[in-house]
Amino acid sequence: MIGMAADPYQTLGVNRKATQEEINKAYRDLARKYHPDLHPDDESAKKKFQDVQAAFDILNDEKKRKMYDRYGAGFEQMGAGGAGPQGWPGSAARGGQYDFDFNELFGGGGGAPGMGGGFADLFRNFSRGAQGTAQPDVKRGQDLEYDLTIPFATAVKGGEASVSLRRGSTGKNETISVKIPAGIEDGKKIRLRGQGEPGHMGLPGDLLIKVRVAPHPYFKRSGKRLDIQLPVKLAEAVEGAKIDVPTPHGTVTISIPPGTSSGKKLRLRGQGVKPASGEPGDLYAEVQIILPDNMTEEERTKIAAIVQRDQRNPRADLRW
Repeated sequence: MIGMAADPYQTLGVNRKATQEEINKAYRDLARKYHPDLHPDDESAKKKFQDVQAAFDILNDEKKRKMYDRYGAGFEQMGAGGAGPQGWPGSAARGGQYDFDFNELFGGGGGAPGMGGGFADLFRNFSRGAQGTAQPDVKRGQDLEYDLTIPFATAVKGGEASVSLRRGSTGKNETISVKIPAGIEDGKKIRLRGQGEPGHMGLPGDLLIKVRVAPHPYFKRSGKRLDIQLPVKLAEAVEGAKIDVPTPHGTVTISIPPGTSSGKKLRLRGQGVKPASGEPGDLYAEVQIILPDNMTEEERTKIAAIVQRDQRNPRADLRW
């Protein structure tokens, strides 16, 4: 999370009345400027990138932003006691991983005689009681919800993220590491079993983490497909060339056919999103021809003369 003294508005360079569009733009610009891939040996750039990500995590979430605007840097502590178990200031989990189940501690369906299907059945047995005796009030703990913003690259390739929460019932601040599966999409939920509120002589609830994916300064995603706009020099488009294209899985060299026009999409098979299971998606590089800077009048005249030889109307098929 962002440090106690850090102001997310100052970190992103926006005012407190900034629209979501202005916040997204500021984030993209700063993420592009300080991205670790562009500064592999600069620890200060890496730290700035993390600060920018933490600031965006707050301002991109409506609940967190309102809490920050109301309470300032201590909004997490102020909010944990009031919003209740279903809102953002939920509670902490005690260390765990993706889709963890407390039954695993007791061998799933095994367990000692009389315990039936494992840990869950242990609590059911408490509620049965002996004949003629009062049965205790057994209740499952409430589920908790948390919104987590992760970098675009983590959503595509998978990885880990930290979640800092304060459990409403104990008031104790705790941090857990969450495994992010490769290919997870914006809006999907990760369930951490048994990491919700404790139950009353029963099973604890679950922690439901709703994943938000931060935008990337260059790549766009649609399902398993990735798209990128590829700047190409005029000479490369006219004569053809081999160009290196960055992908989530490494740099790939592609061929630009001679006479390529802007807008042409080159397909890189299998270089899109690679989920944990299933076929990988493709990456499409859309050619964007960049004209030279500071051309002379003579150069522009020569290029125009060549272009005028083409008598085709490129807009002949346009219709409403």
